[in-house]
Amino acid sequence: MTESGARKRRPPFWSSERPWIWLLPIIVLLFVYSVYPFIFNVVISFHRFDPMTKAFRWNFPNNWIDLLTNADFLKSFRTTFIFGGAALLTELVLGIAIALAFDRNQVKLRSLWQSLFILPMVVPPVISGLMFRFLQNADYGIVSNILYALNVIDRTEPLIGGTGRNVLLGLLIVDVWQWTPFVALIVLAGLKAMPHEPIEAAIVDGANRWQLFWEIKLPLLRNVLAVVILFRIVDLLRLFDYVAIMTSGGPGGNSETISHFAYRMHKSIEWGMVSVVGIVVLILAIIITNAYMRLFKVKF
Repeated sequence: MTESGARKRRPPFWSSERPWIWLLPIIVLLFVYSVYPFIFNVVISFHRFDPMTKAFRWNFPNNWIDLLTNADFLKSFRTTFIFGGAALLTELVLGIAIALAFDRNQVKLRSLWQSLFILPMVVPPVISGLMFRFLQNADYGIVSNILYALNVIDRTEPLIGGTGRNVLLGLLIVDVWQWTPFVALIVLAGLKAMPHEPIEAAIVDGANRWQLFWEIKLPLLRNVLAVVILFRIVDLLRLFDYVAIMTSGGPGGNSETISHFAYRMHKSIEWGMVSVVGIVVLILAIIITNAYMRLFKVKF
């Protein structure tokens, strides 16, 4: 055997034995669009932009202190969590109920209803905000007039306007309309993938519909619901579109969310404060999601 034949044949440069060459483009994109912007955002959070000199000046820890003692930010923080909790709970209850209804074989034209049901998800949030701004108009909005007839609200305190007492209800209506289908579709997929043996055994043992749902189906849906809840938590923490289009944070700042507060700071060229808000939202998202996964023992 020759010396060259005895040697191991070197694989081509692009072979699977050198996976880094295939991973390199993804790593570069990840660094350019994720890692670098995050590091830049952290650096900017320690500075304040001076519009006179058009330069960033060191301002740590004043940006953080100013934000955490800002009354408008604290109010937007409270509003975000109140609205987020109400929206998440409402969408979960409605989404699970609708998914259970679609899961029954007795539903006629089920495929048609499912197709129509997902239409709100296709509408961009900005367009949804414009639609519901007219639907909730205090004078001619059909949603407002229905709620007047049901004595849920009165004309002195409309959904959008007045002192802002009902403004979160107005935002809640559009958010529930648009994102309940998302919850229902994910839960329905979980119901379709559910093993039949535990359900059939429970039916043989005489379980009623409520027991079947509460003791069998709901525990089996735990990981599916975890995905839905985590997606919605992150989405609700950065709620902006409906607020900007429908209320601009008013009346009296009663509908201003954290994201809309950051938008106001951006228009005021308080870019250091905006970076701090972004970091605070990121920290909140990490804390909430990890607490949720530990509390409910969710594993993926």
